Formats: sequence, C-alpha cells, structure tokens
Amino acid sequence: MSTAAAYALSAPDGSFEKVTIERRGLGAHDVLIDIKYAGICHSDIHTARDEWGRTRYPCVPGHEIAGVVAAVGSAVSRHRVGDRVGVGCMVDSCGVCAPCLADEEQYCTAGATMTYNTPVDPAVQPGGHTLGGYSTQVVVTENFVVRIPEGIGLDVAAPLLCAGVTLYSPLRHWDAGPGKKIAIIGMGGLGHVGVKLAAAMGAEVTVLSHSLSKQEDGKLFGASGYYATADKQTFRDLRGRFDLILNTVSADLPLDDYLRLLNLDGTLVILGLPENPLSVRPFTLAGYRRSVAGSMIGGIAQTQEMLNFCAEHGIGAEIELISADEIDGAYDRVVASDVRYRFVIDVATM
Repeated sequence: MSTAAAYALSAPDGSFEKVTIERRGLGAHDVLIDIKYAGICHSDIHTARDEWGRTRYPCVPGHEIAGVVAAVGSAVSRHRVGDRVGVGCMVDSCGVCAPCLADEEQYCTAGATMTYNTPVDPAVQPGGHTLGGYSTQVVVTENFVVRIPEGIGLDVAAPLLCAGVTLYSPLRHWDAGPGKKIAIIGMGGLGHVGVKLAAAMGAEVTVLSHSLSKQEDGKLFGASGYYATADKQTFRDLRGRFDLILNTVSADLPLDDYLRLLNLDGTLVILGLPENPLSVRPFTLAGYRRSVAGSMIGGIAQTQEMLNFCAEHGIGAEIELISADEIDGAYDRVVASDVRYRFVIDVATM
C-alpha cells in the first residue's frame, strides 16, 4: 500500500476537505501515476452531491486525469517511467465479453470499473470503492492508461479524457466529415470540444445555444453557424437541415423541436444526462425516419485515437486552472454555467 493526498467529500451537502487516502500496492501490470492535473466534469458534481444516488463516501471524484508515470510493475510493457499519460472514466473491465473484445470497454456486460465510486475488492482499493483523480497519485492497470502526445499540454489534455472522447466517439460512429451537417446543442465543457473536433474532421458545424453570448468563441472554435434556441425563429429557419445533432446538455429539452431539425435518416444523440425521462412524439420520429440514440465515452483504443487526433490538429480544452481549495466554488460555478469552458485542478496545490 501507499498513501496520497486527496480532496474528498464525506457527505452530499458537505465541503471538500484535504485527506490522506490509501492506494493499492504496485502489481505486476500496474502503473503508478503522479497526477499533475485533474479536470472537473459535471458528472463529478452529480456524484459527489449524490444527485444520481448510490454515492459512496468518502467520495474522491475525478476521471479526467493527466500526469507522469512514477513507477511500473514488473510485467508492464506499454508505459515507462517519465511517460506523459492519462486516465479517463474507466480503470478496468472484464476483458472477455463481446464489447471488451471489440475495444468497447465502456459497454462491458459485467460493468466497467469506473475511476471513482465503483465497489471493488478492498485489495484493489482500500475502503472498497474506487477513488478518483482529485489526488496526487493513482495506481491503474496498464491497459487503462493512455499516452498523452507531446503536442498537447497536460493541463488542456486532462478534460479530453472524458469530454473529448465523449464527443469524439459519436462523431466517429456517425461518420462526421466533409459533406456532413452537424449541430451541437450547448457550448459548455462538452460542447466546445465537440465544435473543435467536428470542424477538424471537415464537417459543417452549427452551435445551438440558449443565447448568443458565446457566439464569438463558437466561430473561433470552428462553427460556421451559431443560433439562439431561445429564439423560436431558429427552429423554423433550421428545420430539416442536419444529418447529426449531438445534445451535450443535461437539461430537459423539447426534443421534438430539435428532432425536426434533422433531415432524412438524421440522428439526435443524447450525451448529457438529465434527471427526468425523455419524451418524444412517435410521429416526429416516423417523419423523415429520424432516430434518437445515446452514446457513452469511448473505449481505451478510441481514447488513444482521439488524443492522437487532437495532437495532430492542435486541439485542447479551453480551461480555467484552479487550486485544490477552490473546488467547492468551482462546483457552484459549473452549475451556474459560469466557466469557459472546463475547470482543471492544479494538483501541485494539494
């Protein structure tokens, strides 16, 4: 066993406190990572505040982890001490089911082991559940550690481990590229990365945001169109326009209005996770053979592919760097949509 400094929440209505946590000893296939930066995802907030239920305390969130390899187990072949690496939303899976064998570990039929708040054998993580990246160190099996290319700073790479692959995966699955018209609902922590990725793939990108307050940024990131959804005329002007719509927001939206923006065989993909069930009129789907789909992050191989793509195209997240004692305030600002566009914790401040 080893120990690490971390920031943890002990109750849903509490504040983050600095604590010392235990990490498992280095196994033959394990990698010990000195964490340099940890992004703050809205999922961290939902979990830490028990808004989705079943949160285990103490809760150490964080699944956007960027750092440097400090030590490797005796059988590790993929990584070496000093490598720049990252860890995303998963730290293990069964490895033998059909999704795992297809490099789609996020859909593991046994349930992937998520980076935090997943029950595990106490021998794997003291305390009996995984503890995430708001910490100075983490131990992860080598197959779930990805390389961060030299072309990306570790600070702006951290959010790519969740936000980046969450957008990259559906863009690849639905063949984003030249000739495709893509709309992205929301330009927050997820959406702004999606604009950059889709534009770099050669697609025509439009942002659908509540207001035009971020229009200048959207155009800078590669959007050719930017529309305010608070304006009802938007839904009349854009009817039947898009091949693919990616919904990055967690709010309850009038999905029928957005579905009517799809052309023949268009798909609306749900990425944000609102608390309430979705409601869609069957006739809206039947018309133009439209579809509603979902997507969840990406497998480890695709996460590596995404990082390589971002390095090649000079893509990183737009971040606000904060110290560890600012986490509580950052959570409140994320809920208030007061961040451009992703908070990242400087772990050196722990």
